[in-house]
Amino acid sequence: MSAIDVRAAITRAHQQEWARVVAALTRRFGDLDIAEEAAAEAYATAVERWPADGVPPNPGAWLTTTAHRKAIDRIRRESKRDDKQKEAQLMYVDEPPEPLGAIDDDRLRLIFTCCHPALAMETRVALTLRMVGGLTVPEIARAFLVQETAMERRITRAKAKIKDARIPYRVPGAEDLPVRISGVLAVLFLVFNEGYLATGAGTDPVRHDLTAEAIRLTRLIRALMPADGEVVGLLALMLLTEARRTARVSASGELVTLDEQDRGAWDPVLIAEGHRLVRERIAARVAPGRYQILAAISAVHTSARDVRDTDWSQVVALYNQLVRLDPSPIVALNRAIAVAELDGPEVALAAVDRLGDPLAGYHAYHATRADLLRRVGRSRQSREAYDRAIELARNTAEIAYLTRRRDQLG
Repeated sequence: MSAIDVRAAITRAHQQEWARVVAALTRRFGDLDIAEEAAAEAYATAVERWPADGVPPNPGAWLTTTAHRKAIDRIRRESKRDDKQKEAQLMYVDEPPEPLGAIDDDRLRLIFTCCHPALAMETRVALTLRMVGGLTVPEIARAFLVQETAMERRITRAKAKIKDARIPYRVPGAEDLPVRISGVLAVLFLVFNEGYLATGAGTDPVRHDLTAEAIRLTRLIRALMPADGEVVGLLALMLLTEARRTARVSASGELVTLDEQDRGAWDPVLIAEGHRLVRERIAARVAPGRYQILAAISAVHTSARDVRDTDWSQVVALYNQLVRLDPSPIVALNRAIAVAELDGPEVALAAVDRLGDPLAGYHAYHATRADLLRRVGRSRQSREAYDRAIELARNTAEIAYLTRRRDQLG
């Protein structure tokens, strides 16, 4: 196997196995710091040994075993650790793991720990992206638009709080699930979005490992709470979005917008499942939540065989419903995009311009405004808006698309 093949295998193992390794070690040792450090050391060992020894038949098992040994070595060599604590932890290492329940999963346990309500929402997302998604601290810092040192401190404090507060590493009981679920869904949605439009430098513009993990964990949560409409709605939204993944980036690495995508390349199996879940929630005749409405909007888009067949009046009606639940500037921006198709770009532009202050640092605001200005013939202002959108964007495929659109103005 060539050096390039080995590097590719290590990269693939990191994407596919990181969460499994960290979750298994957290369950075994009850310490996120130990789990993260041992997992990182195991991957560093793989970088050293796999080029010479070859890629093992089961990379995940090799990494978990290696990380387990690294964790034990760390515990034994920390001479400052209290002897009783060290002895208890090493005894725990030798205990057989408790059996998993029918719907239990180490990674699901890990995400409920990372999403504990004792942590601030931005901390839950950052910790989940690091511990479950495997993103590096610099990648997470860019996603949050903060300094790397500040993000490192945030994650370190979060792990310390989990340890000091003795936050349990488990899936909550049935009585606690309804309270805990909304925060978990918000984190999973943000993890999915990081994969859907990746912000990390040097990463693929679409990170299937993150979108797939978010979908997998959402499926598990749905199995735990099958009657929860928002869990079903989020899963439907993810599936209908993931169905378009292969059509979203061109061969040259440029973002392909919804109206230009090859709809024949969309995944019909995922679309069918997403539509079935949306119909399931409509049949329940229960007032929908945010994720259910977003899934319904996506269902309208993916029902049209051609962009010209899109029922824009239905899309705007759904956004009107969403605005009542979530009157945020970003929802208003997305509603304006639909209004442009129904009532024209001039009407939409007026609505977008009213959102300027709260969205001044948001690249999609400037990208939307640039497109609307182009459509009404205000080329100079459109170019300026494209410049600002390109400056703020972090996704390589999106930057390529925005640059081409700007340059087409002449």
